[in-house]
Amino acid sequence: MVALQAPRYADAPASLGKLAKAKPRAGLESAFDVHRDDLIAVMTALRDEHEYQQLMEIAGVDFPERQERFEVVYCLLSLTKNHRVRVHVSTDEVTPVPSVTGLWPVAGWLEREVFDMYGVAFSGNSDLRRILTDYGFEGYPFRKDFPLTGHVELRYSEAEKRVVYEPVSLPQDFRTFDFLMPWQGAEYVLPGDEKATAQAAGAPSPVAAPNAPSAVNPKTPAQTPKTTESPAQTGGGAPADKEATRQARKPRAAKATSEVSKPGNTPDPKPKGTGRRRPGGGAA
Repeated sequence: MVALQAPRYADAPASLGKLAKAKPRAGLESAFDVHRDDLIAVMTALRDEHEYQQLMEIAGVDFPERQERFEVVYCLLSLTKNHRVRVHVSTDEVTPVPSVTGLWPVAGWLEREVFDMYGVAFSGNSDLRRILTDYGFEGYPFRKDFPLTGHVELRYSEAEKRVVYEPVSLPQDFRTFDFLMPWQGAEYVLPGDEKATAQAAGAPSPVAAPNAPSAVNPKTPAQTPKTTESPAQTGGGAPADKEATRQARKPRAAKATSEVSKPGNTPDPKPKGTGRRRPGGGAA
């Protein structure tokens, strides 16, 4: 049996450490920080001089605490060196990033996705529009300050025969999850449990009936559980078993007697095939 191994990735080329206008990231191999004004020059050098032919992905990251909160990450692949490299560019909400569609035409789709999810603009992209969200969508879903439920919801209206947009409504009753096991129980009262709590506490009746007893009779059949102390109280035991056996046998005996008494059902005193056999093999 031959074990399959994953393809081995080559080590980072030594020439990447001398990449002009690129600052290596501390603790990360083959990752560089590039100023957005130097992005086109660095990406051109990576493609033409260092043989990183393919642009695999353009990703976005949001850091709200930073002054330039957005980070655009370019993932490149070298087919000849079997190696990958990442380029990081920072920007804010209003400053655009130079488009790399002139180097890799596929970047047009990838830049549109980052624009749609984060709101990062790319100067030089001739078709920069939303690609994943709906028409007229407001906001950017991957920003950290965007609500998880969104701002509007859509549905198809049978009355209007079209898709309508409405403010988000959360009609579900159970939207708080405590991640407890079922047998542990929750620390809060679920809707409907307040009735059981009121009964356990003995909620007073709003109107007292005239001549009503002050307390519930403990010997009331509805309040006293029914118990049995012996088989005689259940109607079972040996006498019941004996009677059941007699009743079960009685119909069979009567049926056998009635079958015999019918005309033509008289048993033959000499059944066929019971005579002596002759020496030749026949019956006597």
